[in-house]
Amino acid sequence: MLQNDIQGEKKEILKRYGNLLRTWKSKSSEDKKLVRKAFNMAVEAHKDMRRESGEPYIYHPLSVAIIAVGEIGLGATSIICALLHDVVEDTEFTLDDIRGLFGEKVASIIDGLTKIRGIFDQQTSSIQAENFKKILLTLSDDVRVILIKLADRLHNMRTLDAVSNEKQLKMASETIYFYAPLAHRLGLHAIKSELQDLALKYTEPEVYATISKKLRESEKGRSRFINKFLFPIKQSLTSHNIKHTITVREKSIYSIWEKMQKKEVPFEEIYDIFAIRVIIDTPVESEKSDCWRVYSIITDHYRPNMDRLRDWISIPKANGYEALHTTVMSHTGQWIEIQIRSKRMDEIAEKGYAAHWKYKESMNVNSQLDNWLDRIREMIESPDADALSFIDDVKGYFFLDEITIFTPQGELRTLPANSTVLDFAYAIHSEIGDTCIGAKVDKKLVPINYQLKNGEQIEVITSKKQSPKEEWLNYAVTTRAKANIKLGLKNEKKKYYKQGKEKLEKWFDEFTIEFSHENIRKFLTSNNFSTLIDLYYACGTDSIGVKDVKLFATSNMKSGWLNFVIKSRHKDHQKKGESIENGITTGRETPRLEKVVEGNLSRLGYEISTCCNPIPGDEIIGVIASDHLPIQIHRTKCLKAIELISSFGNHFVKIHWTNKESISFLAGIKITGIDKVGLINDITKIISSELNLNIKSFHLEAKTGLTEGEIMLYVQDSKTLNQLLNNLKKIEGVKNVNRVD
Repeated sequence: MLQNDIQGEKKEILKRYGNLLRTWKSKSSEDKKLVRKAFNMAVEAHKDMRRESGEPYIYHPLSVAIIAVGEIGLGATSIICALLHDVVEDTEFTLDDIRGLFGEKVASIIDGLTKIRGIFDQQTSSIQAENFKKILLTLSDDVRVILIKLADRLHNMRTLDAVSNEKQLKMASETIYFYAPLAHRLGLHAIKSELQDLALKYTEPEVYATISKKLRESEKGRSRFINKFLFPIKQSLTSHNIKHTITVREKSIYSIWEKMQKKEVPFEEIYDIFAIRVIIDTPVESEKSDCWRVYSIITDHYRPNMDRLRDWISIPKANGYEALHTTVMSHTGQWIEIQIRSKRMDEIAEKGYAAHWKYKESMNVNSQLDNWLDRIREMIESPDADALSFIDDVKGYFFLDEITIFTPQGELRTLPANSTVLDFAYAIHSEIGDTCIGAKVDKKLVPINYQLKNGEQIEVITSKKQSPKEEWLNYAVTTRAKANIKLGLKNEKKKYYKQGKEKLEKWFDEFTIEFSHENIRKFLTSNNFSTLIDLYYACGTDSIGVKDVKLFATSNMKSGWLNFVIKSRHKDHQKKGESIENGITTGRETPRLEKVVEGNLSRLGYEISTCCNPIPGDEIIGVIASDHLPIQIHRTKCLKAIELISSFGNHFVKIHWTNKESISFLAGIKITGIDKVGLINDITKIISSELNLNIKSFHLEAKTGLTEGEIMLYVQDSKTLNQLLNNLKKIEGVKNVNRVD
């Protein structure tokens, strides 16, 4: 490298360090000395290292530190940890070196960050779910580990252009599945929104680019509208001597895309693409009354929609969020959302847990966020060791809406929306949950699967004869309830462990099968059991018997375990291929996928996923759930695929189509429009006559002058499908045409 380049990089490093100090604004000389020491150590440790983009590696820890202090609001200890978070993993410095220089607390946080880094860098077949569980385990030690990890993930997502497409997709899937919901639950709204947007940029690049462009193009018109809308509000707030700041923030690209999909409308028909925030400067003791004063002033000018009034001041959200939300009718007949907050509430909304902690100490209060963290710790410490089940239970819990209910004594409890009597019983105590037989809700008797509603008062009824049942898992929503039910069922199954093991050993002996660990594992897998407890319980209760062992023995003798499984799966695949063709493409070739896979996985077959029905031309990904399953082919934007990639870590391959014209694929379209004579004829003419496509099913229904229809048909590729969608949109009276899964 040229001497000028080296000098230029040194200047840039010092410039970025100066930016960190300006963002931090610390007055403590002792803290500044420690941060400088950490900076010098990080520069020395990473002096010969570079990122995949080619820039000096030290840029990354500096950026993470700036995010930690500027966007999350953390302090000196977190800055030091952010600067040093990769030192132990990537250099010769040890944890003992850090402990000697910076103390036990810094060493402990960096140890947690190093363990998380190690988890994600492992190139093993271990499922990603176990990795996520280990990350959440750090909540038990110090939540700053998670906050710094979120800052680390945010900077990596901001610089994701430099890595391969496969790594982009993997990181984007993990981000949308795990990190964005975690940021949301810790109250980091701005970081959550940016993580979602950046993930969308790589999973749906065309969608991201289109919405971004349309937001830029409509910016001037929005500014004129907002200025006119806010003018009377500003005047009234000033005349009432209310110190205030008004900000306008666009909704995230991801949330706009979600609304477009949910409502099945184009960008132009999404009206609430921005929210107005009125932030008032008022003492803590006057916050509630002053926020309602502002609400009263706003509704003097604009009519509110009472169905969309949200009071999160009286009862804050579980992530600590407090605000008053209202939606009012503007001068143009457009609904506008307004959020009313105090400065304290706004800081908590933007910086989440860190700001909450600062105010908690000064106000000496316990919040919903503390309760949520306590519940997360309870989930983690649950004796249920199945990581996939854990993540399946906890993932939805990140984003769920909540209800507030009352005990017979009037104590307030918060539970996820759709919680049942069973969830409430387990929220009180595991023993009450295990023995619950029903409840009285507002003095009326209800069953254990009754879904609770906001504001209800509940009294649990128990019986010593009651015990957890398998179907209870279908009634429970909360992870705490599910974990305790699983524990109760597991304890029940353990009673049959010895008896079931003895039976299986006897059956193995009948067919001269060695009762070895390997053979038991094969038998367990072939009968779709996940644990030995489940297997022995089935044996003990005669759910499986000697016939199943005979079948296993016969199969094993014929061709050997692994070869048999692979052959069986390929046969299944051929059958599925025939059902897709459905007689339409008789005599044509089977579609081929050119796949890039490592090791013996390349011998596995593939199956076209029915959840998203990918067709040639779609961006696709192959997911391998285990070594004994064929590759599942999904569209890259498929929510199921994102979940599988996140859950199974390295078990995915980038795949693309070849021989596009060799077979027809089933696809669905949805049409909405104005009912008129001849509409069906216009539609079928384009499908059958112009594009020569085969229709599998056609359902059209007219109601009060509107028509809505769904058509399933066979196409060769996404180009043909897009051409069809464009042609159908030109029909007079047709308002929307969309592809459906």
